[in-house]
Amino acid sequence: MAVELKVPESGESITEVQIGAWLKKEGDYVRQDELIVEIETDKASMELPAPASGVLARVLKAAGQIARVGEVICIIDETVPTPKQDRAPSAGSATPGEKPAGASAAPTFVMPAARRVLAAAGVKAEDVVATGPGGRVLKEDALRHVEQPQAGPSVAPTVSKEPQPAPLVGRHEEAVPMTMLRRRIAERLVEAQHTAALLTTFNECDMSAVQAFRRQYGPAFEQKYGIRLGLMSFFVKAAIDALKLVPVINAEVRELAMPDGRLAPHIIYKNYYDIGVAVSTDHGLVVPVIRNAERLSFAEIERAIAELAARARQRQITVEELTGGTFTITNGGVFGSLLSTPIVNPPQSAILGLHAIQERPVVRDGQVVIRPMMYLALTYDHRLIDGRESVTFLKRVKECIEDPARMLIEI
Repeated sequence: MAVELKVPESGESITEVQIGAWLKKEGDYVRQDELIVEIETDKASMELPAPASGVLARVLKAAGQIARVGEVICIIDETVPTPKQDRAPSAGSATPGEKPAGASAAPTFVMPAARRVLAAAGVKAEDVVATGPGGRVLKEDALRHVEQPQAGPSVAPTVSKEPQPAPLVGRHEEAVPMTMLRRRIAERLVEAQHTAALLTTFNECDMSAVQAFRRQYGPAFEQKYGIRLGLMSFFVKAAIDALKLVPVINAEVRELAMPDGRLAPHIIYKNYYDIGVAVSTDHGLVVPVIRNAERLSFAEIERAIAELAARARQRQITVEELTGGTFTITNGGVFGSLLSTPIVNPPQSAILGLHAIQERPVVRDGQVVIRPMMYLALTYDHRLIDGRESVTFLKRVKECIEDPARMLIEI
């Protein structure tokens, strides 16, 4: 009996996906719930399992092609009996670079990082010794295979008396289709530039108090909660404090119907704070959302950021976790950015950009001293946020960071 694998619904606004890498090829035997193909939406990536055990009879959509939700992308023939499994080799029987006896000709699964290494080196995954759980090929396996010297016939070098011409340096181009996620990012950025009146204002803050706070309480915090006390939780808390002071920055412009039926822009104020934290992954920038962040403690915020970022990088993030934010924070400082003008993530009205911490001379009490300073940037939609509100917001964030106790007693 033939079983069809259809593109599942991945979100309310998602109508099509892009086929990623096929983890199995036609003729391979697959087991039910075994991952066989990657798909990419305009918000996230995911891997689809086999709906039944059998032979992958036909692949109807090749990697890179677009498929609509509900469309059949492959057919599995479940009439083929389950093949006998070779006995697994004992642990330690294989050394790096040597295939263990009885090993399968094809690995169960190749991790995305390993797949990129192998593709760049022109190496087949079947030639690599898999050491990951369930026979997965890890990035370390791929690097070990690529870097090890390849055995080959020994040929004595010949010495020519004729001068040899210098080799020409090759020049080439490579065309790589944009992923659905990258396309969507591009569309959203262009949309923000075309529909909003974007303006950026700047300030800087002294990070001395936060650094001292982390040095004093960081070890006890990590011992109690099992997670490191980072910088982002301070800025999430400070941003929420400033958003409460300037509610219009947590609002958005939305077209709604008037009593006469005409559509007109309205300002939608929100009394909740769903903070998006930008995460850079190997497949693009994604912004997981921390729901009701105003109700969370420092530890809960740090844990939420760590879990969402890990799932985003492993392509396990859900569409629901990437939508619905009211305000976004992005930290270009982790890559060394000193100053930038971030672009608003529609339909939000503002975004806070953090930058690298650098020791700079500043004046304190009439004296020039060296302090760890960070530039802050707030890009906002000038249609509903004026300069007074934007400057007030950044000034409040600065005050909270330079004196974290303010956030606790709300002054």
